[in-house]
Amino acid sequence: MYSFNEFEGINDLINDLNKIMNNASNPQDILEIGAQEFVKDLLKLPKPISKIRKSGYTHLIETFTYQKVQNNEINIGWGKYYGRMVEDGTFKTRAQPHLKPTYEKNKEKYYKIMIERAYR
Repeated sequence: MYSFNEFEGINDLINDLNKIMNNASNPQDILEIGAQEFVKDLLKLPKPISKIRKSGYTHLIETFTYQKVQNNEINIGWGKYYGRMVEDGTFKTRAQPHLKPTYEKNKEKYYKIMIERAYR
């Protein structure tokens, strides 16, 4: 037999789920909030000294950005073509990961921000 309090709890759950579904009608908006925070953290990374001194040069760290794509996805990456080569290394160079460690270190923070946004 169910008590009245158990139904109140179920009603609260239903109300919370409805609120999330209404706010997350476009999940890409929620993902974008997490992507913005991730890119902010990436832009704060220390910039190793570069050997390139020509004018107009932009450091790899300064090119982090995100982009909305189809299927409610968001891509985060570099504005330079060689970003993946630095992150993963090549057969001639060692890997210098910066994107993956930053994400792993802060992923709970990004999840929390996205969940808070979904509950608004």
